[in-house]
Amino acid sequence: MEIDRRTLNSSLLATVAAALSPGTARAADPAPPARNIVLVHGLFADGSSWSKVIPRLQARGFNVTSVQNPLTTLPEAVDACRKVLDRQDGPTVLVGHSFSGMIVTDAGIHPNVCALVYIAARAPDAGEDYTALAKGYPTPPASAGILFDGDEGRLSEEAFLRDFAPDLAPQEAKALYAVQWPFHKALLTGKTVNAAWRSKPSYYAISSEDRVIDTGLQRFMAKRMNATSIEIASSHVSLLSHPEQVSNLILRATGRQG
Repeated sequence: MEIDRRTLNSSLLATVAAALSPGTARAADPAPPARNIVLVHGLFADGSSWSKVIPRLQARGFNVTSVQNPLTTLPEAVDACRKVLDRQDGPTVLVGHSFSGMIVTDAGIHPNVCALVYIAARAPDAGEDYTALAKGYPTPPASAGILFDGDEGRLSEEAFLRDFAPDLAPQEAKALYAVQWPFHKALLTGKTVNAAWRSKPSYYAISSEDRVIDTGLQRFMAKRMNATSIEIASSHVSLLSHPEQVSNLILRATGRQG
């Protein structure tokens, strides 16, 4: 029995030594938990659309910043996001709602970004024509409610209440409509240069009652990026109608379970 124990111990030591020797593949150490969260809003909204999520994340001790997306051109929107990411002091989770999934996908290669979270958001590949991709799915009802004043687009009040935020109380939805910021036509022609989801852990909250981005398209994008995904019985604005579920998904991405 003594010889057997010595033999076993020697084998174990040899195995450990081999695993630690140069040139031997080892599992990477887990990334440190994020302490910063950067949120980016989409079309028909401004940074206040995160008003129910921010306090939940701050209560858990996170440094939270809501980017004011200029809604002018995609390069300018990505640059605005990068400037905020530059100010973060360590690992950061980057979160995008709706159109800003384009921004998250491109700006997410920033070295401070450790994970991406998409909330009913666009998630194109690098250089992909998102409009062409979306044409393979049913046209969402909200598209018919977009109005243009020259180069500026916005959602009509009727479409906003019926298609954008139908599961909010009417008073709350009207307040959200009041802060709607118009977007420039040029914004919709932009294509992402990078696809950060190909190299960063990604998470996706699918809205099953969405009338802005087709739910089938959301499921396709989440599956393509191999995202950790959840499905919420929500309109397009789950960040306001289901803030707890959205916040918990973001917390998962930080490395601290929600």
